[in-house]
Amino acid sequence: MVPLAGIKLHHIPPPTQGEEMSSSVYKVMEIIGSSPTSWEEAAKMAVEKAGIHREDLRVAEVIEFDMRIDDQQVVAYRAKVKISYKYHEVV
Repeated sequence: MVPLAGIKLHHIPPPTQGEEMSSSVYKVMEIIGSSPTSWEEAAKMAVEKAGIHREDLRVAEVIEFDMRIDDQQVVAYRAKVKISYKYHEVV
């Protein structure tokens, strides 16, 4: 995994002895962010836009980078990101 400026990566440590894990369920979505300037900005854009549409974002993992090319020039940097968020069951 490549560290990205401005993006916080979260590590959830395993429970210590005697400590129980909370009962939670998370969903994962895969989205692509783009930026004319950098992969870091593309990944950040993906997370920010996901935050508008989903509550309780938890972890973002960049899984793929690519670039859009037009007329022999790089015109956009793209980052494919898996983002987990807490699942809230609707009753």
